[in-house]
Amino acid sequence: MKADRIDNLDRRILNLIMNNARYPSKDIAVECGVSRAAIHMRIQRLIEMKVITGSGYQVDESMLGYNTCTYIGVKLEKGSLYRNVVKELEQIPEVVECHFTTGPYSMLIKVFAKDNLDLMTLLNDKIQHIDGVTETETLISLEQSLNRQIAVRPLPGKKR
Repeated sequence: MKADRIDNLDRRILNLIMNNARYPSKDIAVECGVSRAAIHMRIQRLIEMKVITGSGYQVDESMLGYNTCTYIGVKLEKGSLYRNVVKELEQIPEVVECHFTTGPYSMLIKVFAKDNLDLMTLLNDKIQHIDGVTETETLISLEQSLNRQIAVRPLPGKKR
């Protein structure tokens, strides 16, 4: 299991770069008490292990004109259509997340729209026209109060 191969130094590095992907390696090295080369090697290993799956900048969607964040519960005719529906959703740039779920919905998707009219168009003209989609329920986010990644805690009883 991957978690067994991640020691406390890896966890310290992850905590630092998860909060700031542009954190300089030399500063991480000083903070962790190891060489810059060690930091580079650790980060490369975490990438190869697929613990780190990406990097980049977070963009404020509202600054691009997308003022409506919505979660949409999607019911499918049958669960086996999930992968086909995902392929169709991938063609809609406003769909930014998609999850195969348990409970009342087959899928839960996150969508950004410019406004409510744009959202209605996305729903009526695109999402609800996908073969296999039988029903949708829309939940508009009024405010995002929390956005973070999972905490990376140190292993108990280990220094590094």
